[in-house]
Amino acid sequence: MIIRKTDDQIEKMAAAGAVHARCMKMLTAKVRPGVTTAELDEVAEKFIRSQGGVPTFKGFRGFPGSICASPNSMVVHGIPGPYKLEKGDILSVDIGVTLDGWVADGASTIPVGPIDETTQKLLKVTKESLDLAAARMVPGNRVGDIGHAVQSHVEANGFSIIRTLVGHGVGQNMHEEPQIPNYGTPGRGPEIEEGMVFAIEPMVNVGGPHVYMDDDG
Repeated sequence: MIIRKTDDQIEKMAAAGAVHARCMKMLTAKVRPGVTTAELDEVAEKFIRSQGGVPTFKGFRGFPGSICASPNSMVVHGIPGPYKLEKGDILSVDIGVTLDGWVADGASTIPVGPIDETTQKLLKVTKESLDLAAARMVPGNRVGDIGHAVQSHVEANGFSIIRTLVGHGVGQNMHEEPQIPNYGTPGRGPEIEEGMVFAIEPMVNVGGPHVYMDDDG
């Protein structure tokens, strides 16, 4: 069942989102060569807790970090650790904030200094696809419209969609119905209604769409 939120509940989610946005801005400013992903994790946890929140990811299914920190070809769910960022890297930072029982969940991919043209285009096209998908998030449209917006823009620019990882509903739980694939057919899937809140998560590859799970899960 897709849970619709009231205006008051959406305000509470917006408060969690404001903490999330400030945390992401802080981490973005700290991403530079020589910094470890564990150091970024520590900064994030301290900040989230200082705002009265809880890092949503920490302890979820045994995950040890407060953020997911995924460098370069690692797509998602990277465990913060000793990896030192290098010039030319990109780092996907995924943050979850729970505040007063409501979750904000979102990620950003941050360049570590100058990056090559292909990677610049990857980041640009992925952000554009997110904006296009968000514009389809209106009552009367369907979940397939969201996925199609991402897929059509990404593939038109020569990149590929990762099909085994998807977005999702979000609210009092980090993962709620429905799943939001980054591909789809317009006019198909559950109808979008006022009060629904989704985490739209374009995940895009240079080259093929395939991914695999690392040894640490």
